[in-house]
Amino acid sequence: MPDMDGIEAASILTQEHIAPVVLLTAFSEKDLVERAKEAGVVGYLVKPIQEADLTPAIEIALARFREFRTLGQEVASLQDQLDTRKLVDRAKGILMDTHGLTEAAAFRRIQKMSMNTRKSMKEIAQAIVLTHEASE
Repeated sequence: MPDMDGIEAASILTQEHIAPVVLLTAFSEKDLVERAKEAGVVGYLVKPIQEADLTPAIEIALARFREFRTLGQEVASLQDQLDTRKLVDRAKGILMDTHGLTEAAAFRRIQKMSMNTRKSMKEIAQAIVLTHEASE
């Protein structure tokens, strides 16, 4: 590869979540292994290898890649839920302060606006916060 070495390519593939990387190389120097680990390589095979060694390494790499992808999606979902909860709590606080509502009443108001407008509670909370910030 004229523009980069295999470890650099592996790093890009890993960072972009394109594919798992099993590195097949003739070198086993400690610094190369360290670079491969840092690049996110999931398998490192040193030549010579038997064809029978390659298939299991690829299958394991694919399984780990699927697991990593699933975990990444779960983390993103949980982060979105946390962000939504924080935003709804902030919007509830604004409604409580500006309209003298209880926490439960403020939540019900956001919930009702969400249902009436067919928008998510997150979108309603964002609108409440933005409106409040614009009026300050």
